[in-house]
Amino acid sequence: MIKYLQLLPSILTIISLGFFTSCDKKHSDEDFTAYFGGEVIDPQTNYVLLLKDNEVVDTLFLDEKNRFLHKFDSLTPGLYTFKHQPEYQYVYFDKNDSLMVLINTRDFDNSIVFCGRGYEKNNYLMEMYLLNEKDRSSMYDVFFRNSKDFIKNIDSSFALRKKVYEKHKAKNEWNESFDSLALASLELPKYFVKEVYPYAHKFISGENVIDELPKDYYNHRKKIDFNNPTFANYYPYVNYVTSLLNNITFTEKKGDIDEFTLENSIKKLNIADTLIKNHKIKNTVLNGLAMRYLLEDQNMYNNATFINRYLEISTDKKMQKEINNIAASIHKLTVGKKLPTENFVDINNNPIALEKLIHNQTVIFFCTTNAESHLNSVHKKVFKLKEKYPNVDFIAVNIDDSYEEWKTKLEGFNHKNIIEIHAVDFEKIREDWVINKIHRTIVLNADGTIKNAFVNLFDVNFEKNLE
Repeated sequence: MIKYLQLLPSILTIISLGFFTSCDKKHSDEDFTAYFGGEVIDPQTNYVLLLKDNEVVDTLFLDEKNRFLHKFDSLTPGLYTFKHQPEYQYVYFDKNDSLMVLINTRDFDNSIVFCGRGYEKNNYLMEMYLLNEKDRSSMYDVFFRNSKDFIKNIDSSFALRKKVYEKHKAKNEWNESFDSLALASLELPKYFVKEVYPYAHKFISGENVIDELPKDYYNHRKKIDFNNPTFANYYPYVNYVTSLLNNITFTEKKGDIDEFTLENSIKKLNIADTLIKNHKIKNTVLNGLAMRYLLEDQNMYNNATFINRYLEISTDKKMQKEINNIAASIHKLTVGKKLPTENFVDINNNPIALEKLIHNQTVIFFCTTNAESHLNSVHKKVFKLKEKYPNVDFIAVNIDDSYEEWKTKLEGFNHKNIIEIHAVDFEKIREDWVINKIHRTIVLNADGTIKNAFVNLFDVNFEKNLE
């Protein structure tokens, strides 16, 4: 409540702008004018990008008060993305909408408030997003549960989110086009978790639950339209399809934990090629599969074989270039090499060189306050490992937070026997060290050379890397 009282003057200003640009003007059937504006608190750049299907529609520059407002003479209704580096979120435009948004970069997702014509739909999408993110932050704990408890948990959570959907739909009476997206924001996160559960549970517990699942467990698959262009760049949709392909190969192998073998990974490419006809969706899914595979298999021959098949199917030159760049970065992280140099600071904001922290075999893991459950779980895991392996050092690298957020968290956090450092430039370290998932872990030899740059601290076999 205090946060919103502090932001009230800005909100009122934007609302007034929203009323100004969304007056009850009548529009002809051929008129597709729309407005998009807002205010950015504590901006990181002097502009906001508006994108459609990952292509920039326009660059919206901030004025001296960190506000922006733009009239589009013609804006096709549908799902867009607005980005203020390095963060982004979705925004949905109906015909002739006049949307205003408030953004606070210190708490990007939680701060976003829409007003103006079309605000109800977008505030619903944000509310559902935040609820789903809350569930995702606790998934590590949920994946440990047996199948009955797991299903009970996700059904209970889904019932609460469905009430939110029904309340907003009844109040706002939105059209069928938006309703398909509203339903997707409700259903896809649940379907994603259901697909992930069998192999995630096996991965972290060693137990195979394939034969324990109810006969109707996968009935949701019948509802999925794999060629709906509306969802070509909608992350929850692409994320679900990717998890589905992972689970299909996992299940066909009767619980083979090594889902990222060359054989399994090429099979996923082939299934995607057969299942998905829409080129935008197919290319996005193929891109996700390729990135996941390259991060799991560092065999150069296998990588070349996989990429050749990927290139035969993919038709997006930009994505192909991205995959080739990732493969090149991974080549620099092979066993025996040293990590590319990055900039870090300690708790006192003093620069610190990573190589000066390496005296013994060292485990580097990553954390962020945006993933609270993982932050707590990974530190608990490391405490136990430190007791068992006292001669191994553990370095926690904070990513995706400001220095101030990180320092505040550490001041009230138990981090004994762990070296805590903060990455100054997350985008650079993400590219150089190829970090695309928070549970990524790197094991170094005592001389600072790489022993294994692509492991997971929660893998049941992780300790083999410390032997």
